Amino acid sequence: MKLIRYGQPGHEKPGILLHNQPYDVSAFGEDYNEAFFANGGLQRLAEFVQSHEGRLTPLADGERLGPPVARPSKILCIGLNYADHAKETGATPPPEPVLFMKSTTSYIGPHDDIIIPKNSVKTDWEVELAVVIGKRASYVEEADAADYIAGYALHNDLSEREFQLERSGTWDKGKGCDTFAPVGPFLATPDEVGDVDNLRLWLSVNGKMMQDGTTANLIFKIPFLISYLSQFMTLLPGDIISTGTPAGVGLGFNPPVYLKPGDVVELGIDGLGTARQQVKAYGQN
Repeated sequence: MKLIRYGQPGHEKPGILLHNQPYDVSAFGEDYNEAFFANGGLQRLAEFVQSHEGRLTPLADGERLGPPVARPSKILCIGLNYADHAKETGATPPPEPVLFMKSTTSYIGPHDDIIIPKNSVKTDWEVELAVVIGKRASYVEEADAADYIAGYALHNDLSEREFQLERSGTWDKGKGCDTFAPVGPFLATPDEVGDVDNLRLWLSVNGKMMQDGTTANLIFKIPFLISYLSQFMTLLPGDIISTGTPAGVGLGFNPPVYLKPGDVVELGIDGLGTARQQVKAYGQN
């Protein structure tokens, strides 16, 4: 299945994408949140959709898409997880996964505007494959990790490089700014995606291709990441793990290139759709 949420921010309703047509499933009676995933929601939703075949209401054109999962308890991100990206930023590929977290207030829909923070001159882009956890996970064995996956989604891990790298402390202050986690357009269950270790992911700015990579080049693969993270904290249903970005970020250019108001960012991953975000200055309508 491909799950969507639609409507105004904070008031999204559940929907589903069938044969590229979005439908309302608010009659199902649940949002796609922690309780939904924890209580067999994916199976129950599949049964609901099957029993209402031909009677679901199509969404009107122009409906805003929200992020496909209700606000998660955690957005966990893996840094420097592609060797080519580590090289372009002057970093050494890490011996263990680099972990940072994005604030849940950074979480927005796939086509919402990117807002450059106050005093920012180094806002950057990062296309990433995101994994959504399907059930409570603690001390998971790598061999069992697939059992804990609800699905996958497209994520732009936006970063303010001065805040992240030049203001001392952890990376988080440059990663969790408002609007810095557009996710979607949909959550695809694993059967919809195929080989997650061989997906093309790309990102363009104003029509110019900046990133064009493949998940085949992940240093730490998804089962390992789920097992690894679950050694340090309990992963809850609906939590998001963003797995890292390939080469082509603005920081890696010489001289670096960063986003400015008026720019248009487009990105996509095989089987997970595309997203489009316009860049605006803080305070701009």
